[in-house]
Amino acid sequence: MNFKIVGSVIATVAALVAQGAYAQAASAPTRAEVKAEAAAANKKGDNKAGEGAAAGKADVVKSDKTRAARKAETADAAKKGELPKAGEGQAPEKAPKSVKSRAEVKAETVDAGKKGQLPAAGEQTKK
Repeated sequence: MNFKIVGSVIATVAALVAQGAYAQAASAPTRAEVKAEAAAANKKGDNKAGEGAAAGKADVVKSDKTRAARKAETADAAKKGELPKAGEGQAPEKAPKSVKSRAEVKAETVDAGKKGQLPAAGEQTKK
């Protein structure tokens, strides 16, 4: 029985010693080496981590208008109601004015309802 215990202890010690030898053979790069590689990749623009552009100076675009001219242009557009609502990219197109009066439109709707031409509630019509 002692032989079994001694044999297992020897096998365990041998496994631990061998593991340490393998770990030393395959050493990982140091922190300084990794930082140097990352700096070189950033400088070349080869940084593939993430989806964004590499950090650095963005392309600067010069405006051909002065600040006062842009502010005046924006104020003029605001007076005319041409500015888009916050969060919307473009100014909405103005709907064309109707050539029918409200009474005419109501009468047409009532007539279409009598003929069964109105869509069911919540349904859309094809345009």
